Amino acid sequence: MNAINIQYLQALNNADAHGASKVLSIEKEYHFIDNVNWPLEFSYCPDSKFLIARSESALYIKFQIKETNIRALYINDREPVWEDSCVEFFCKKPQGDTYMNFEFNCIGSCVATTRRGRNADIVPFSENQMKQIERFSSLYSQPFSEKEGTSCWELTVRIPFEILEINPNELPDILLGNFYKCADGTSTPHYVSWNPISTKSPDFHCPEFFGLLSFCR
Repeated sequence: MNAINIQYLQALNNADAHGASKVLSIEKEYHFIDNVNWPLEFSYCPDSKFLIARSESALYIKFQIKETNIRALYINDREPVWEDSCVEFFCKKPQGDTYMNFEFNCIGSCVATTRRGRNADIVPFSENQMKQIERFSSLYSQPFSEKEGTSCWELTVRIPFEILEINPNELPDILLGNFYKCADGTSTPHYVSWNPISTKSPDFHCPEFFGLLSFCR
């Protein structure tokens, strides 16, 4: 099982997603999304990595991606962003029956829900909750059709602990989670993960394959 220690960075306190992008650029502890779990069907592995840290009140993740055939058609939250060039973060409490999935295309459009499985007990985040998920993309927010060749992009997100149903004054010792890169609707579909997944076909909705995320005190 892969494991990450989530560092507290004082410079992130009161930082929005744009500001956090600059703060996190100073950090060097990258984690790689490079497990090609279904190589016979989907062998392409873009260069995908992320930085993760926290403030007193929120979790921050900065994704850095280099890939071919980038696409961003969806501009609204709750649209099928996984069909575009997409990064994802899933997490759950160790004893919890549900998990949360946060899925972002490369211009920051988001799908976020709480659920028990891929098709089980799905509860979309409210409009108010969606507004609290801050995003800053190096590509900004204008949609575009698929582009041939290689592109590089970054996406930084700020997720308040309140949305994660975590008391910031009583952080748990650990969360379980995984990070993904996909692009279902592009010319180079792929499904890669930070922690490996052992299923016969692509499926990110597998909390049994989540890795360990520890909070540094």
